[in-house]
Amino acid sequence: MFIGSEIYRTSTYGAWHPLRIPRVSTVIDLSRALGWLPRNQYVISPMAKPKALHIWHQPDYISALQQAERDGDVDDHTRQHFGLGTPSNPVFPEMYRRPATAAGASLLAGELLRYGGVVYSPAGGTHHGLPARANGFCYLNDPVLAILSLRRNGAGKIAYIDIDAHHPDGVELAFQNDPDVLMISVHEQGRWPKTGAISDCGVGNVFNLPVPRGLNDTEMQMILDRLILPLTQGFGPDAIVLQCGADAVEDDPLSNLSLSNQAHWNVVAALRPLSRRYLVLGGGGYNPWSVGRLWTGVWAVLNQIPVPTRLPDQAESVLRNLQWTGNRRAGDRPEHWYTTLEDRPRSGPVRDIVRQRIDMLLNR
Repeated sequence: MFIGSEIYRTSTYGAWHPLRIPRVSTVIDLSRALGWLPRNQYVISPMAKPKALHIWHQPDYISALQQAERDGDVDDHTRQHFGLGTPSNPVFPEMYRRPATAAGASLLAGELLRYGGVVYSPAGGTHHGLPARANGFCYLNDPVLAILSLRRNGAGKIAYIDIDAHHPDGVELAFQNDPDVLMISVHEQGRWPKTGAISDCGVGNVFNLPVPRGLNDTEMQMILDRLILPLTQGFGPDAIVLQCGADAVEDDPLSNLSLSNQAHWNVVAALRPLSRRYLVLGGGGYNPWSVGRLWTGVWAVLNQIPVPTRLPDQAESVLRNLQWTGNRRAGDRPEHWYTTLEDRPRSGPVRDIVRQRIDMLLNR
């Protein structure tokens, strides 16, 4: 099932924020243009009610978030105490409704997966949200809510894998002391929020792999084969949650990693057989073409649909009509951003530091 909403089509964090770009709406439009999203696979996301969010978020924070949306502004106390109204987490017209819709999708996903299946929510993956504070573009933490919903619906052991360029500090905070949640994160070393050290282990359930800039597809395949898959298989999860942030690819402006979107698709495909409950979330991603193409390809992988070499005219039109201003890459658009979903592989040597860090985690 694909969980989506039209709220993402017109909602924006502001004219100069990295999340001013269309993302989820592009995935919906591309999937429909390709004939991949029939009505019986599409579910409209509910908007989570405050009480539902209180299973992890503090009630006073949720009240402040709602108040900020109503007022269109925040006072100094709200800004300092809750992190609202900052450059990263600005006030905008749907600042409660939009994240509450993504949260509602993750809560619903736990219910839809009660008896097994596959659910995709590209609007999800807001992994930085804290119990009582907005953090890193994330007002709520829908991966945490998804894990709690899965648990409430019968999943005892849950594996959370995160391949976003940024470390999931909010999710680790929630579950670092929970042996029934396996946490694996592959993220760029030294990148904000500068958490996720390789030495962090929680209660033995946390595996952080900070990777050097320029991470290539060959290195990611080794990480998948030697680290992610063995750890997940050994854990024997009742459910898997994959945060599939699109900001680790070569074309993203907010990271220095160099993956192709095929590296992400390989992870999506490889994890699917390892649990009867599988939830795939979005996450970061700040180039509208690379995000739209990658996340649409995720939906193809989940449905075992071959990705066409050349997009049909209707799908190509979706990509040619995207707008992106205020970024140096916006004016340098290679033709394949319009005509294909699949990047060319970005293979390369496996560096010693990557091997050594995998070995460190495996030898703990």
